[in-house]
Amino acid sequence: MNNQPRRTLLLTGASRGIGHATVKRFSAAGWRVITCSRHAFPENCPWEMGPEDHIQVDLSDPADTLRAVDEIKDRLANGELHALVNNAGISPKGQGGARLGTLNTPEEDWRRVFQVNFFAPILLARGLLEELKRTHGAVVNVTSIAGSRVHPFAGAAYATSKAALAGLTREMAADFGRLGVRVNAIAPGEIDTSILSPGTEKIVEQIPMQRLGTPDEVAKIIYVLCTDTSSYLNGAEIHINGGQHV
Repeated sequence: MNNQPRRTLLLTGASRGIGHATVKRFSAAGWRVITCSRHAFPENCPWEMGPEDHIQVDLSDPADTLRAVDEIKDRLANGELHALVNNAGISPKGQGGARLGTLNTPEEDWRRVFQVNFFAPILLARGLLEELKRTHGAVVNVTSIAGSRVHPFAGAAYATSKAALAGLTREMAADFGRLGVRVNAIAPGEIDTSILSPGTEKIVEQIPMQRLGTPDEVAKIIYVLCTDTSSYLNGAEIHINGGQHV
């Protein structure tokens, strides 16, 4: 380790899959990781500073999201935040895990999905802008391959919210970039997590690399986007899907 001050990451959606791998990747590099979840910090979690570095927040509630921003500010040393990763996302299913399309997604689900997947990222980024400016920090929005095509499993509300988040990333890059804060996105494809849908093996057959991605492979790219390695990368959406998009 060097003598530089410890860097801080704020991560939403940290409890499993890509988020959990991101916690491990940044922690291994010496970062302080503040996690956000609608659940309280689990007592059996292995992270030493977990309870002190966990914010319980309901991202589907705009008022609670803004309340959490104030709590986050209080926990930041010297008012500095080096990176914000908007990883939290929800995708409601129908009976038996069925895909919900445009014709049968309840209106309340549309609103809840967009609040978590689209509005929460901009509320957090704008609310913590001064803290990000102090470090010339980075924002990473997690979109999806479903944001650019109709996906056999991802629902319509989820897919359109991720498409909107990709557009938001470009707009944020234009605005935040002038203030010294870089904003990029990653668009994962089929990643080997606990939430894979039955039938994913059929998609894998069409992926040039003929396999699923791993959460750590995604976390590695997130890490690069939050460090000086990507110091001139702004407004990009990086596809992490083994060539599935080609």
